[in-house]
Amino acid sequence: MSLRVGRSDGRVTLSMPKTMPLAEARAFIDAQADWIARNVAAAPPPRHVLVGSALPLFGREVPVVKGPGRSARFTGDVIAVPEDGRAGPRVKALMQTLARTHLASSVDRYADALGRAPTKLTFRDTRSRWGSCSSRGELMFSWRLIMAPTDVQDYVVAHEVAHLAHMDHSARFWRQVEELMPDYGPRRAWLKREGAALHAVDFGGT
Repeated sequence: MSLRVGRSDGRVTLSMPKTMPLAEARAFIDAQADWIARNVAAAPPPRHVLVGSALPLFGREVPVVKGPGRSARFTGDVIAVPEDGRAGPRVKALMQTLARTHLASSVDRYADALGRAPTKLTFRDTRSRWGSCSSRGELMFSWRLIMAPTDVQDYVVAHEVAHLAHMDHSARFWRQVEELMPDYGPRRAWLKREGAALHAVDFGGT
């Protein structure tokens, strides 16, 4: 059996063999009650996106305000969105567009510095990782990175681009990351410290 508490929503998940008696599973949960309570309490509260709220974008809090048209727009100071009950999904679409634009530009910059180009670039809403690089040279990033400071975004890109040269986390790999971004340490630490809060932003039907 294994227990997992979601870092972004505090959801508790128990994995167990199909043949295990439920009584044994309940006993296991009861024995881990203190651990569960600590980890649930540590999860950041959800932040619902709607007109009148704010959300992180490029590392700073940006207000969500009522605006004209049918889609969300980032003016540089605010996110303007129609107040029609679908602010969350509309803002989510905007964030995905911004992520594709800005992260793709960062990928081009670091890939040029490395001298290797990815074969494919995709964006998803992943919970367990901020980015990945396949053995085929395909890069994937979480579009939620657009909410992080730009230097943190650049760290994740530099990290995954470095995997185009070294498909491991060896000393050679980390030297490559350092060549691409000499001061990557604080950016990596920020993501470990603040990343769960980015996952807590809820773009659901609000």
